[in-house]
Amino acid sequence: MHTVFDAPVDPRLIEHSLAASSFGSMWLDIPRPAYPQLSAPITCDLLVVGGGYTGLWTALHAAERNPDRRIILIEANRIAWAASGRNGGFVDASLTHGAENGKARWPNEIHALDEMGIQNLDGMQADIERLRLDTEWQRTGMLSVATEPHQVDWLRDAANGGEGRFLDTEQVRAEANSPTYLAGLFSADTCAIVHPAKLAFELARACTDAGVQIYERANATRLESACPALRVHTAAAAITARQVVLATNVYPSLLRRNRLHTIPVYDYVLATEPLTDAQLDRIGWRNRQGIGDCANQFHYYRLTVDNRIVWGGYDAVYHFGGKVDPAYEDRPDTYQRLAAHFFITFPQLGDVRFSHRWAGAIDTNTRFCAHWGLAHDDRVAYVNGFTGLGVGAARFAADVCLDLLDGIPTPRTELEMVRRRPLPFPPEPIASVGVQATRWSLDRADHSAGRRNVFLRTLDALGLGFDS
Repeated sequence: MHTVFDAPVDPRLIEHSLAASSFGSMWLDIPRPAYPQLSAPITCDLLVVGGGYTGLWTALHAAERNPDRRIILIEANRIAWAASGRNGGFVDASLTHGAENGKARWPNEIHALDEMGIQNLDGMQADIERLRLDTEWQRTGMLSVATEPHQVDWLRDAANGGEGRFLDTEQVRAEANSPTYLAGLFSADTCAIVHPAKLAFELARACTDAGVQIYERANATRLESACPALRVHTAAAAITARQVVLATNVYPSLLRRNRLHTIPVYDYVLATEPLTDAQLDRIGWRNRQGIGDCANQFHYYRLTVDNRIVWGGYDAVYHFGGKVDPAYEDRPDTYQRLAAHFFITFPQLGDVRFSHRWAGAIDTNTRFCAHWGLAHDDRVAYVNGFTGLGVGAARFAADVCLDLLDGIPTPRTELEMVRRRPLPFPPEPIASVGVQATRWSLDRADHSAGRRNVFLRTLDALGLGFDS
């Protein structure tokens, strides 16, 4: 059985569309703030390791909770260098990587998790407005689209479950005109879009305004516990801290016991040149919602303020050994596949060219959403495993980390989702075999009207199944 994205596309169109594209994240083509490098030993109350969204929200909210606390944030490279400067800019309310994943794992908590997710998204918008952060924030809502007949019923069932408003073929194509769309589900309040690098840069500015000291190119190599202090070593100097938050995302944890709990999966993205008014008129999309399709191997896309289309997803690539390596990022076959799927979705945009192509590693775990924990006599908190939906969930995760360090139960820390860790991945070569078998099986399901094979059903029964 074929899917709509198996349709042939003229290879000359694909080649021409990518010929002038620059390799590297479009979001980082703006002036970047610079922060000093660590040059001497230093002492603080709270050390945050990692200069992405989680680390920045942690440092900012810690400073707001206790302005007298001395807080240091260190980043191994540059602020927003990794996932925070490479993602699609979707700020989703979901804390559980979608409703189905949340219902399957925490059926007794899903209503509370949904409420906390909306509260977090509203709180993020309020923080951005209160601090006057220039992030190109747009509360656009999310449009999920069915591109195969079996997906129509999925969306209708989701609408009946209160997850949004069902749109038939005519209605969904009035929102964005693609011949691939068979139906849609619009959720008005559950998603915003943002300039991801600006969000990180502006959070860093807000941190420094609140008294946080930021150091770049300070790669943490070792964490030592010595009562009453903790010591984190970098190449230049050691930092002594009373408490530490590890917000290292996909990179190896300073806690050895955590290293099998996440693996890096590479995601790939294209961005077009700015569309002209005439080009935009061909597809409508006047309400500028974020859009994603319903397949297991799904696409996500959105408009920027200057009317580029950011187009990503589909291929999710794991490399043997679980390494994060820049050599994995420039993958011509994937960029060509993404371009082909773009023109299948919007054939009326055959004159559009791509200006940028880039990739980044996503930290995923066996439950496909964040997990937390404490270490070193509850003086170290950590979070990992966002699986591509961390732009919004990172703020919630930061507050959980601070709650855990405070040691006082809160509605957040009492969640089963927070109290229980996922199963770790097996070591190689089993991990690679399992990931590749899962990816192949998900592709087969997409080509079999959504029917899951024995392997996927077994994972589902074990609580390890994935539903996008």
